[in-house]
Amino acid sequence: MRPLRWIKTAILFALFGFGALLLYGYARNHPEDLPWTALDLTQPVGMFTGRKLVALGDDPAQCRALLGQAGVRFTALPARTDGPQCGYADAVRLRDGGSLTIGYAPADLGTRCAVSAALALWEWHVVQPAAQKHFGRSVERIEHFGSYSCRRLYGRSEGGWSEHASANAVDIAAFRLTGGRRVSVVNDWTGDADEAAFLREVRDGACKLFATVLSPDYNAAHRDHFHFDQAARGATGWRGCR
Repeated sequence: MRPLRWIKTAILFALFGFGALLLYGYARNHPEDLPWTALDLTQPVGMFTGRKLVALGDDPAQCRALLGQAGVRFTALPARTDGPQCGYADAVRLRDGGSLTIGYAPADLGTRCAVSAALALWEWHVVQPAAQKHFGRSVERIEHFGSYSCRRLYGRSEGGWSEHASANAVDIAAFRLTGGRRVSVVNDWTGDADEAAFLREVRDGACKLFATVLSPDYNAAHRDHFHFDQAARGATGWRGCR
């Protein structure tokens, strides 16, 4: 019986070693799927990319360095304070050119760095692939309703403050394709057309990159835009996508 037991033990160790080798190989080739590896904006989006983007809010210098390494052109904005609850210290303004092919309208969009980093990944891995898939064209402009706004959460006169109060959010309204075609949240969200499928695809893709994603499926207040933010939610790290 002992030789049989030894054989079984040897087989188990061999299987364990083989599994560990496969796991090691996967980890080396897919660092974006591991929670302890450093974020790299030039790499694909992985299981922990969203959490790492939120964490960039605590390290604006590293965030700006990552943007630069990824070829993103930006301007660092001066700190701003509007009372005890509003303002920002780490906002940047994305600029046309470099590794980004989409501009923003109005062109003065400034967000906290972690939001801008997520917007860059959203362009590369979600928006442009979805535009090619559904329209055979690229997106050249994204229309927005802004980022910074010193206000409380929507509909509240007291209580918590919006992520907009620290430029940690952005509201996306429409997409302008090459050739002039325009796809807007307010006009094209419903139905079975390519426009609706495109909007849902870019909404769903944003959920992997932003801590909060709200669309017309959430409430009437978002019937004409997507709300994206990088809210830090402590140990729970829960994410909202609707």
